Amino acid sequence: MHRGRRDSVAFTVVVGVLVLIGGIAMALVIGLSGAPGSLVVAALLAAVPVGPLVGCFMWLDRYEPEPRNLLVAGLLWGAFVATAAALVFQGIGMAGGASERDSLAVVAPVTEEATKGFFLLLLLWWRRHELDGVLDGIVYAGMVGIGFAFTENILYLAAAYDGTNGLGPGGTTALTGTFIIRCLISPFAHPLFTVFTGIGVGLAITSRRIVVRVLAPLVGFALAALLHGLWNASTLSGTAHFFVVYGTLMLPAFLGVVAFAVYRRRSERPLLAEALADAASRGLLPATDIPWLVDLRARRHARRWARQHGGTQAERGMREYQAAAVELGYLHHRYLRGTAPDDFSIRGQEHVEQLRRIRPYISFPGQVVPTR
Repeated sequence: MHRGRRDSVAFTVVVGVLVLIGGIAMALVIGLSGAPGSLVVAALLAAVPVGPLVGCFMWLDRYEPEPRNLLVAGLLWGAFVATAAALVFQGIGMAGGASERDSLAVVAPVTEEATKGFFLLLLLWWRRHELDGVLDGIVYAGMVGIGFAFTENILYLAAAYDGTNGLGPGGTTALTGTFIIRCLISPFAHPLFTVFTGIGVGLAITSRRIVVRVLAPLVGFALAALLHGLWNASTLSGTAHFFVVYGTLMLPAFLGVVAFAVYRRRSERPLLAEALADAASRGLLPATDIPWLVDLRARRHARRWARQHGGTQAERGMREYQAAAVELGYLHHRYLRGTAPDDFSIRGQEHVEQLRRIRPYISFPGQVVPTR
């Protein structure tokens, strides 16, 4: 087992154990936070923004889809590990003399962004080969933030309904108000904060400079904590101040990150085309296959064509070929930039061998269908 495989196993074991521990801890916290009925309602309402948010990040991830198990791991980390660890650290801060105001405006943002961002550091340490750039950092950070927001929203919604949040008698009115603010007006808050850490990690992956590799994640984390702190502080001075901060800071920051993410997504096609063209010139794959690999519509068309002419097995082969070629393309891009992972040659050879094994049994639209 080479180092990359050992690191993958270590990542899986560590994350799996911490998710289990965090899940048990948060189940106890949630179970003690209100009556069963209010918790069920809170969980259902907290789940409302999860699907659309996950869909948005999956859309960003379409050029080189990340492993589903890692995306799920990010969600679970945010929902259980980050929330449980943040509660522990905030409890330590309160025991150390921090006021409730300081805890909300300073301690909570720092601890929550640190516990969420630690998942990205684990990826950077043990699954570095899965991170090909800024867009990957954004996607993983978004998943962690979505998971965190889901669990936190359960707690806030249940507290609002039960009247245990100190803001009123509770009931349906309080629950509705909290749902509107947290799940409809600002469901993107936690993913947005953590995305800055993800951008920092992505910049570290793509840079050849040691200074950038070290400082980019730290600066990203600092921006995430700062924005989070300003957001939390806005809730301390009444609704009017909250909406001022929302309109002048949060919404522009959100739109800016969205524009940046969309720009990075659009840059994926020429990046992949250039890398695969160079790989083809080195004999790693046929150049005629590239148009069916770099365009999303062409990929779908090739899979449909394979299914129509060869059935489910042909479609599966086409899907595997495209996935291996895309992985090779991004790995080759990092090689060309001088930022390839240590096990670049091993992984590259595995992709090439997979392509050569599958290629004789598939054909793209307009080509001769191979006989088996």
